[in-house]
Amino acid sequence: MTAVPEILRSLPGEAGWQEELYKHLHANPELSMQETETAAEITRRLEEHGYTTHQIGGGVVGVLENGPGKTVLFRADFDALPVKEETGLDYASTVTAEDAEGNTVPVMHACGHDMHVTTALGAAKSMAENKDAWSGTYLALFQPGEETAEGAQSMVDAGLVSQLPTPDVALSQHVLAAPEAGKVAITDGAALSTAVSVKITVYGKGSHGSMPHLGVDPVVLAAAIVTRLQTVVAREIAPGDFGVVTVGSLQAGSKANIIPDHAVLRINFRAYSEEIRQTLVDAVERIVRAECEAARSPREPEFEYSDRFPLTNNSTEVTDVVREALQAALGEENVLPMSPLTASEDFSVVPDAFGTPYCYWGFGGFTADQDAVPNHNPKFAPAIQPTMTTGTTAAVAAVMAFLAK
Repeated sequence: MTAVPEILRSLPGEAGWQEELYKHLHANPELSMQETETAAEITRRLEEHGYTTHQIGGGVVGVLENGPGKTVLFRADFDALPVKEETGLDYASTVTAEDAEGNTVPVMHACGHDMHVTTALGAAKSMAENKDAWSGTYLALFQPGEETAEGAQSMVDAGLVSQLPTPDVALSQHVLAAPEAGKVAITDGAALSTAVSVKITVYGKGSHGSMPHLGVDPVVLAAAIVTRLQTVVAREIAPGDFGVVTVGSLQAGSKANIIPDHAVLRINFRAYSEEIRQTLVDAVERIVRAECEAARSPREPEFEYSDRFPLTNNSTEVTDVVREALQAALGEENVLPMSPLTASEDFSVVPDAFGTPYCYWGFGGFTADQDAVPNHNPKFAPAIQPTMTTGTTAAVAAVMAFLAK
């Protein structure tokens, strides 16, 4: 691996075109499963570097074959969020778009996927320009629709597994508010939670506000459900296990003197195991049905599930190799342990479809003199440097740990 340090030392020299691309992507975000211009830009750049490209399920995969050896997949996501940007940057997004429900919404790269694309393309260019240093096959996968948990599954459903060689390992990373820029964080085992959301509609019987005895009040019913749900985590899973049940929205009625005929609750679940997540879901369904019966609801409640994210569960064997490579590339003091995050990702859908072990890690986006804000915040603006060079270095180092001659 004597050539790897030389490759890594050359990466800061790539900062010019990467910074220009990053600003372009940041100023021109696209909503989940609408990322046509971003996908076209990625395709163009991959082909410039000699990759054979495949458009699969809204995503792009660049394949670079370079003799015998392992096959390594590195994934980056590229969708943005319906968030109005408040960073004040001279390259801030002013884009609006129509969402899946037909509403016109502001659009922003508030989760750092523009940084993911830029660092992954930097790694792809480096791999193409240093083919004498490695042997095998490199798969540069760019995925749409991560924010809505659609993109990875869309690529799998469109034939990803049958169109590509099976990777021996799969890798991915995410820019985060912590650790500090210039550092990375990594863990084996559970790295990100599994999650699912549900829209629940409960039914009442409409009436005049002055005549509650003639109706069935879904507002009172929904309030009882919300209160009762607070006992699920506290009383139905062990104290040492992680689980979250969040009622993020409760909507009912339109006027003070009208008892409406239905109420809608939107609930999010998170856990570090699929079993605990299912325990939470089952408990909520049981409680909702019981409260509806107690309230004399005239109709059965309706449950509509969406945004299903799998558990991100890093392979210990792969993580050990990646950690060692990151320490060699960035310095041991800059590679920190990562506590499991309560956020969720659909990255693991791709390696799970292949039956491939994987590793997912985080890299810091904010310097010590910045106010670090969380992902999805309208002020989310990572420091371009050293974040970009760190992310590119981490990607190349991790990939070369499996492909270097």
